[in-house]
Amino acid sequence: MNPLSELNTMLTDALGPLGPLIAVGMLGLLLILLALPIVMKRQRDRFRELKDTSQPAANTNDKKRALRRNERMDKLERFAQFLEPQKKDELSAAKLKMLRAGYTSKNAVRMFHAMQFLLGIAFLILGLIYALIKSVTGDLTTNSMLVYSLLPCAIGYYIPRYWVDKRLEQRQTEIIQGFPDALDLMLVCVEAGQSLDQSLIRVGKESRAGYPALADEFDMVAQEVKAGKERTTVLKDMAERVGVPDVASFVTTLVQSATFGTSVADALRVYSADMRDKRVMRAEEKANMLPTKLTLGTMLFTVPPLLVILIGPSVYGIATMLGNMRPGG
Repeated sequence: MNPLSELNTMLTDALGPLGPLIAVGMLGLLLILLALPIVMKRQRDRFRELKDTSQPAANTNDKKRALRRNERMDKLERFAQFLEPQKKDELSAAKLKMLRAGYTSKNAVRMFHAMQFLLGIAFLILGLIYALIKSVTGDLTTNSMLVYSLLPCAIGYYIPRYWVDKRLEQRQTEIIQGFPDALDLMLVCVEAGQSLDQSLIRVGKESRAGYPALADEFDMVAQEVKAGKERTTVLKDMAERVGVPDVASFVTTLVQSATFGTSVADALRVYSADMRDKRVMRAEEKANMLPTKLTLGTMLFTVPPLLVILIGPSVYGIATMLGNMRPGG
């Protein structure tokens, strides 16, 4: 007799119909527990230790806060090779996507993949528990068992990706909606005599209440310019970080104005008028799409009741007449 068949029969007799699945799950859990100490073992970083000893903190409180911050970061740095793409292009694309979604921390990519892993494992465990309960209450086929186990795992794995994509879309929509008003305010500030840097700070402050995402971007540009970074580079980084075509065109306009020495106020005046026209065109486009979207609802909720009202009496009259025409009716 085949040894695998004997093992399968033994597990089925000992643990029930799901004996092979339980054995495989316990074996996988055992392998994970055996691999965790090796993975979590942190190698000593001599250069970091030398840096810490050569540049001590200014006081004890700052040192404690820095240690706590480093400990929180180190919890994910241990698994950096598992939680981050190893190719530089993929890592850059993942960081850019997290920046566009509003997650600016250095370990945002690690947190994203860690949440995917944790939610996938948690939903897998819940699916296995549900499958075990289902198998106790009634018969459960192998296909149903796999569906109950793997489908929640896939859902848990894709929940963080859906959340990031939804947040990215909402943030870009907010920036697109608030950008024409921000340009108008910037034009007013420039014409009032303020410099471009001062107008960026003012726009970021005034846009905070209605469009916080746009205010964050303007504040980041102002802070980077204050830090000594070249304004052209900062604006190009903003366009790449936001990922909105309107912002990219605005940055191109400012860069060309600075390159050729033209008036910034004139460039802002022309571009702000163009942005207002684009906003009106987007509103008109949505208004023109509304009748098409309402067609399906009209057909589902208006036509059937209308047919019942118009044809119902005739159908009832015909049915009554046919009943009277029958022999003995």
